Amino acid sequence: MEIQIDANSQTPIYKQLVESIQKLIDAGIYQKGKFLPSMNELANKLQISKETVKKAYSVLRDTGFIESTQGKGFYVTNNGKNKIKILLLFDKISTYKQVLYNSFATQIEDIAETTIRLHNQDIDLFEYFIEQNLDYFDYYLITPHFPLDSEIQKRAITCLKKIPNRKLIILDRYINLKGNFGAVFQDIENDGYNGLKEAVQDLKKYKRLNIISKGSLYAPIIKKGIEKFCIEFGIPFKVLENIETKKIQKNQIYLILNSQLDTELIELAHDAKKQGCKIGKDIGIISYNESPINEIVLNGLTVLSTDFKKMGELAAEMIQTKSFKKIRCDFHLIRRTTF
Repeated sequence: MEIQIDANSQTPIYKQLVESIQKLIDAGIYQKGKFLPSMNELANKLQISKETVKKAYSVLRDTGFIESTQGKGFYVTNNGKNKIKILLLFDKISTYKQVLYNSFATQIEDIAETTIRLHNQDIDLFEYFIEQNLDYFDYYLITPHFPLDSEIQKRAITCLKKIPNRKLIILDRYINLKGNFGAVFQDIENDGYNGLKEAVQDLKKYKRLNIISKGSLYAPIIKKGIEKFCIEFGIPFKVLENIETKKIQKNQIYLILNSQLDTELIELAHDAKKQGCKIGKDIGIISYNESPINEIVLNGLTVLSTDFKKMGELAAEMIQTKSFKKIRCDFHLIRRTTF
């Protein structure tokens, strides 16, 4: 076996060199301590530029496969394959993303090194992270949450296509991308419908379901499923952008789409107290997205949520078994004292 390239392949030459040398290392042909051909030697042998070889060697060094020594060249260290190298590209850090990460890390920590980056739902930053890290990791786990602008969504898909399917796992939100990549996701439009359906008889006891959606990235999509539920089961509802103290009334329920500790939940709890409404008795509150603190907030906050712990476990299982699937993660209404 020798270092090989295919001049007719659409894969850049330097990437072919990286993959070819990695295979030789994995096969034991290039063992730890063995020196690679010099950049000039390999460039002449393969009839390619020295700069192309230099770029490939640089990638291999950065990922821990090889190292260089002054005057002697590059030799195999194979540190890069002691553990799988994973890039976890989150849109943001939150309590429920922490649950996802903790379950993933617990499942896979013995065989992997995980690097976390945050793109903050900024498409420019997202594109930068992908471009800068395309050759450095064995797997890419990504939460592709961005504003629902068509141009931004198109750019996100274009960027994701640059990652080989065998290395890509999309988390939390399914995105319309072709290929045999892995995915563990919420069904954003239909999950709310199904979650509320678990308590349809109790919801009918209230005069109205108030949907508070200010600031929620996917509010327009989530609301479709919730409105469908309300219409189908004859539950009066109203969409609110802001909470108005004077309009808080007993025997109504409030669904906050922003998640556990956002301003809307704090305002609602504060205003309900001012109005003399006891939460869980006079009014009901349901929040969105589960985290451990919900067991404490308001003596137990009822939540509509996907199972983020399960999401992390399933992603780790795909890597461990090298079997990529597209899995809709469990989603339920978690009942506590606020409803």
